[in-house]
Amino acid sequence: MDLAALRREYALAGLRRADLDPDPLRQFEKWFAINAAAPSGEPNAMTLATVGANGAPSSRTVLLKKFDGDGFCFFTNYESRKGRDIAANPRVSLTFHWYAQERQVNIEGRATRTSREESRIYFASRPRGSRFGAMVSTPQSAVIPDRAFLEARLRELEERYAGNEPPLPDAWGGFCVRPTRYEFWQGRPNRLHDRFQYRRAESAAPDAPWIIERLAP
Repeated sequence: MDLAALRREYALAGLRRADLDPDPLRQFEKWFAINAAAPSGEPNAMTLATVGANGAPSSRTVLLKKFDGDGFCFFTNYESRKGRDIAANPRVSLTFHWYAQERQVNIEGRATRTSREESRIYFASRPRGSRFGAMVSTPQSAVIPDRAFLEARLRELEERYAGNEPPLPDAWGGFCVRPTRYEFWQGRPNRLHDRFQYRRAESAAPDAPWIIERLAP
């Protein structure tokens, strides 16, 4: 396969400064709604990039479960690699790549844990099997001998909690990323993409206006 020849021309739409909402959260909501209405997989899938205490970066795909004025929230095991990375360095980035619309959104900010009660409410909303999955995967990212280890642990938990609700694991919960920067990217012909960033300092007041700037593609 000739990878150098794999190329897609982006020509669905453009993005002008006049198209942008002054509030990046509302702009994100508009784009998210368009993607969610299209049959293009999971619109809430996002790449989470972290940097650990040793300075090594890592990334993985997680699912956005809530976004509002408090931030962009996802749930995980706090003992996982991403959980340990965030404990050491709470500055993270999120990237949404919506192929059907030829769009990307990048969000940078600081991650903080959700309250225990918020984590409990979300955990209880998950299908029963998913709750057991969260319990089986503790400690997440640790080396295990084989898949049989996981399946045996699952059977054990199913028997233990037969007829009862599985409890929220101590090391499991949410993170919310409060943005300090957004970037909206629209693919364009000849790789002259439209890119706009919204930025403001971390020390800025919550109601401070966002600075909007066009970036070179």
